[in-house]
Amino acid sequence: MPMSARELFARLIQCEAGGEGENGMKAVANVIMDRVNVAYGQYLRTGQGDLRTVIEESGEFTCMMSTVYGEVNPQTVWAMTPEQIHYDIADWATAGNKLSGVDDCLWYMNPFSPTCPPYFPYTETGTIFNRIGEHCFYQPTALYAQT
Repeated sequence: MPMSARELFARLIQCEAGGEGENGMKAVANVIMDRVNVAYGQYLRTGQGDLRTVIEESGEFTCMMSTVYGEVNPQTVWAMTPEQIHYDIADWATAGNKLSGVDDCLWYMNPFSPTCPPYFPYTETGTIFNRIGEHCFYQPTALYAQT
């Protein structure tokens, strides 16, 4: 039986940011909902405002990949057992709430370094906006609008 979009979202929040505390999880949830609601570019074209479609877009979230760099990924949404906080944050985000300091960011990453790259890696479609916990958050540049 397929899981609901809410269940999938709660699992993704836990998997992507479960060790980042409440604000870290809210920041990640904020980015995912920004992709759902963005009015232009790739995520509007491919996600069309649908949470499940945004989450399941190929190659976007490490926790949705069964393999990473040719190795089995042990940390996936299918291995997660969300707790009430993960559902609460999913509900918070889908209700339209936003975390101050993330604003309209469309990307995040853990650089495994004390500094964040100035641009979202491999493209110049996102520029660094903030860091929360171990994650760097990126806002779209004018180049993103062309995607």
